[in-house]
Amino acid sequence: MKVFINKLITFVKAVANDERIPSRDKKVLLALMALVISPIDFIPDWIPIFGQLDDLVIIALILDYFFKVLDSQVLLSHYPWGMKSFSNLRRFARFISILAPRALQKKLWQYTGDPY
Repeated sequence: MKVFINKLITFVKAVANDERIPSRDKKVLLALMALVISPIDFIPDWIPIFGQLDDLVIIALILDYFFKVLDSQVLLSHYPWGMKSFSNLRRFARFISILAPRALQKKLWQYTGDPY
């Protein structure tokens, strides 16, 4: 578990220092990650189903950014867990991205990918 946490911290730092990602996107991602970790929620967790839904939507937004908005080569240049893990996580991200509202995504992200 300690190795995973160290790799995760290294990954987050590398993405945060990547100049190809707009600084506004980095700030939004950091805020979203803080919201997931924080005990403060938009909808309290004690409310059945809806209490966990806000965290799920935030996670969907984060994964959608990494696996749909961001170019794969940018993410893979920092991704420390290998291609099999990357493919599995990308498949999960595509599934869970259904929860990420499109209108919100368009307002959040400034990154424009490589047209090729």
